[in-house]
Amino acid sequence: MTMTSQGRSFDKAAAGYAAHRPSYPPALLNALEELANRPLKGARVADIGAGTGLATALLHARGARVIAVEPGPGMASQFRLRLPEVPLVRGDGNHLPLASESVDILTYAQAWHWTDQRKSVPEARRVLRSGGSLALWWNDSDSTVPWIADQDTRLRRLFGAADSDPDPTARFRGLPAELDFATRQVSWARSVPLDTHLANLATYSDFLVLGEKATKTFLAAERDHLTKVFPDGTVKERYVVSLAVAR
Repeated sequence: MTMTSQGRSFDKAAAGYAAHRPSYPPALLNALEELANRPLKGARVADIGAGTGLATALLHARGARVIAVEPGPGMASQFRLRLPEVPLVRGDGNHLPLASESVDILTYAQAWHWTDQRKSVPEARRVLRSGGSLALWWNDSDSTVPWIADQDTRLRRLFGAADSDPDPTARFRGLPAELDFATRQVSWARSVPLDTHLANLATYSDFLVLGEKATKTFLAAERDHLTKVFPDGTVKERYVVSLAVAR
C-alpha cells in the first residue's frame, strides 16, 4: 500500500499493535470460504498489508499456503517474530510483488482503504488466477452497544469527525464499482482487561498522529468513564466484521 503519514504511523506502534489489537473470529473465515466458493486449506493466499500477522496467522492455521505482503519495517519485524515460518515480502497493494495469475485469494484485513483503487484493482486482477477472489474486511466496534456508542461519540468529537458515520455497513459504500462484491457481516465479542482495551485504542492511527500528551489526556478520561461501566476492570468489547468478496 502506498500509505499516508497516518498509515505509516502504525510502524511506530508495531509492538503495541501486535500485543493488543483484536484478532478475528473463526466465523469470518467460514464466511470467506463460502463467498469465495472454495476451502482455504491448500489455497494459495496473499495477505496484503499483513501488519503484525493477525489475519495471516488465522489463514495459515486453516491450511492456506500464505504469503504476506507488508510495506512497513516495524510491522514486518513484528510479523517475523510472530510467524517466522510464513513467507513475507516487502511491498504494497498498488504494486504487488507477486507474479501474474499466481494467487487464489487476495486478502486485505483492514488494509484496502490505504490503497489507491486506480492501481490496486488492476493489480488484484493481474495476480489472481482465473476464478480467484479478492477479499476485503474491516473490524469495527459495534456501535449498537450503548457504552461503545458513547465512546464513539467521544472519539469523533476528539478527532473532529462529529459527522462521520459509525455504521459498519458504511464500509461497503466505497467498494470498487467495477467489481461484483458479495458482502457479509459477522458479530463477535471478547473480554479484556481495561488496560488492554485502552492500549488497543492507543494503536488507532488517529491517536498515533495526535501526539503523546493529547492521547494520554484522552485515555485517562476514558479510563474514568469505563471504570464506572465495568467496575470489575474487565471490558466486554463487541465487534462487527464487514466482509466483502469479489470473485
